[in-house]
Amino acid sequence: MLLAFVMPLATDMYLPAFPQMTGDLHTDASGVQLTLTAFLIGMGLGQLVLGPLSDRFGRRAPILIGGLACVLATAFCALAPSLGWLVVLRFLQGFGGAAGVVVGRAVISDVAKGDKAARLLGVLMTLMGIAPVIAPVVGGAVIEAGDWRDVFWVLSAASLLALVAAAFGVPESLPPERRHRGGIAATARAAREVLGNRAYLGHTLCFGMALAVLFCYLGGASFLFQNLLGLSVGRTSAAFASVGVVSVLAGLAVTKLVGRFSPTSLLRAGLGVMTACSAALCALALADRLNLVVVLVLLYAAFAGISLVSINAAALALERVPEAAGTGSALLGTVQSLLSAVAAPLVGLGGAHTAVPMFTGMTVAALLAVAALRLTGTAARGAS
Repeated sequence: MLLAFVMPLATDMYLPAFPQMTGDLHTDASGVQLTLTAFLIGMGLGQLVLGPLSDRFGRRAPILIGGLACVLATAFCALAPSLGWLVVLRFLQGFGGAAGVVVGRAVISDVAKGDKAARLLGVLMTLMGIAPVIAPVVGGAVIEAGDWRDVFWVLSAASLLALVAAAFGVPESLPPERRHRGGIAATARAAREVLGNRAYLGHTLCFGMALAVLFCYLGGASFLFQNLLGLSVGRTSAAFASVGVVSVLAGLAVTKLVGRFSPTSLLRAGLGVMTACSAALCALALADRLNLVVVLVLLYAAFAGISLVSINAAALALERVPEAAGTGSALLGTVQSLLSAVAAPLVGLGGAHTAVPMFTGMTVAALLAVAALRLTGTAARGAS
């Protein structure tokens, strides 16, 4: 849980500093958002490598090696002399930190199936959802007391704490007799088999698109709150945190609803809410009628929908590939990270004083999530 907690911290904690970083690093909104893109690409590729390795060598080794790499890369981010160096280091930070995310999901799949797995994934993702509540508030306070570089020193300390906890507290959940042998060829075979499962692929794309909605928001929210709605850094942090609170509460609610309603029913409900709210925000931006209260209410509802989609889509995807949980978890995370990496910088192409690209991106990603679920065909209905 601690390992998975650090990655959302690394995503969200420096977001209130985006406007400050554009001046300090002599770049624009899209340039700063590349640091988020690099982190997400690193996390996606890291999951693609470390997930299958955990199927072959067990869960502990990838966690410890990846965790150490994340600690070192995060510390060097604080010393980055230019935007280019920061982009490279953020990539390495994401690659190493991916171990905690991908292997954590695989451990859950090792020990639980069905509704129990959905509940445990719900708990994991709810705890991960606490990070967006804490991160902007802490980040805003750190930035106001110092600058954006201090955020990475704090993140480095948090990564070290998680690594120490993993070293002493994470048991091996994959016994030797269940591990995959055969090197790269076996890993490639497992990946092909996983991707050939239509239900897995449809739910994975649905999961990835739902998280792309989230990262369209993350990539543009600082500029929305500060440049368009006139909030200070502190109030922007509070706005970020309030949206995060809704994510946490929605995640907790999902864990209670699993068992009463099928995962597919909850997934479809989440898709409807997420898509409708994203479209409403897009319409307001196009009409230049953005209002803080209305924007926050619609974001709260959209994030509740994202929680419903992400938790249940992940559980349904991994349930389809129990024989290769590490590979399945890796591909799930890689698809999500790469789609989010594409989404984050695109929302800055219109500049720092419009929300139209951000809300348009959210709406398009939500519609693609709906289309992805339809790709599962009868498999999606059977999963219910």
